[in-house]
Amino acid sequence: MWFAGGGGGLRKLCRAFDNEITYNSLLVRCMSRERAVNVRKINPKVPIQEAYAISNSLYDLFKLHGPLSVPNTWLRAQEAGVSGLNSKTHMKLLLKWMRGKKMLKLICNQVGSSKKFFHTVLPEDPLQVQPAAPVEHNKQAFKKKRSK
Repeated sequence: MWFAGGGGGLRKLCRAFDNEITYNSLLVRCMSRERAVNVRKINPKVPIQEAYAISNSLYDLFKLHGPLSVPNTWLRAQEAGVSGLNSKTHMKLLLKWMRGKKMLKLICNQVGSSKKFFHTVLPEDPLQVQPAAPVEHNKQAFKKKRSK
């Protein structure tokens, strides 16, 4: 019964079995992962106006000193006298809140088997247009190569 139809039944059975395995493995892979934290719903543990004031001073720190790790951010915030931060844990919570508000970006720098995470500001003008001079230069070089 399985082999009816000129021997193609066994091939169809094998394909169905392979497809079932791939769908099952895909389903297991998707369902076994933990959901990502919704950083837009983070509670900053302070009134919103105060959270924005603290985040603006932290944003200025990142603009001044570039990408910073969490311990370095805590040290710089203490040196700058950022008011409103209760603890390092509170600062981490505010950094996560700032990431949810698209003020900061978390980057990973992997060296060997160790990873270091840095917070940095997002570019203010992501659509900056490059000057057209390098494009013209490339076209001239292309024309010179074609003419030879």
